[in-house]
Amino acid sequence: MCKVLVINASARTERSLSRQLTEIFTANWMEKYPNDSIAYRNIGQEDIPHVTEKWIAAAFKPAELRGDEDEQVLKISNKLIAELKDADVVVLGTPMYNWSVPSVLKAYIDQILRVNETVLVNKMTPENPYTGLLSDKRAYLLMVRGNAGYDPGEFYEHMDFQTNYLKTVFSIIGIKDVEHVSANGIDIGSSSWGEAGEKIKKLIYN
Repeated sequence: MCKVLVINASARTERSLSRQLTEIFTANWMEKYPNDSIAYRNIGQEDIPHVTEKWIAAAFKPAELRGDEDEQVLKISNKLIAELKDADVVVLGTPMYNWSVPSVLKAYIDQILRVNETVLVNKMTPENPYTGLLSDKRAYLLMVRGNAGYDPGEFYEHMDFQTNYLKTVFSIIGIKDVEHVSANGIDIGSSSWGEAGEKIKKLIYN
């Protein structure tokens, strides 16, 4: 049985189009793999804390030296990392906010991208210092953009600070098997919504 973790980053609920993409994904996934389990993390509606000085001190302190205050500071990070480690498949649904990711998704990334938990860092090899610790997983990025032109070769490709960033984050923690689907131009009547749904189905059934 495969464990699927669905992360929704939109600030919207019923009106969230990226959430609709994750719903399309999960409906098709469960149709093909009815014995799998799906867990949800709705970070768009949660208070994911930003990294603080105390968090940094606790995260870089050896586990055996952490006190109660350190453990409290890392409590949410530990929980998010544990469910990420437990998953076999990670599905991230996110809108594009100001050409990048929602701030809550950045806060989530800062909480789960932790030395000795999801990544090892070798300072002796600065040209390639990262070894991801979650290499046994795959990920699907489901993204929604209001405007069009963000795909490779298009006029706004240089303003897409979402796709490569997210792929880089997943790669650094060891998840290099990453597929992505984007629905572009949603606010200007683009037909890419239907195309995105079909791409999701093909990724699952092919």
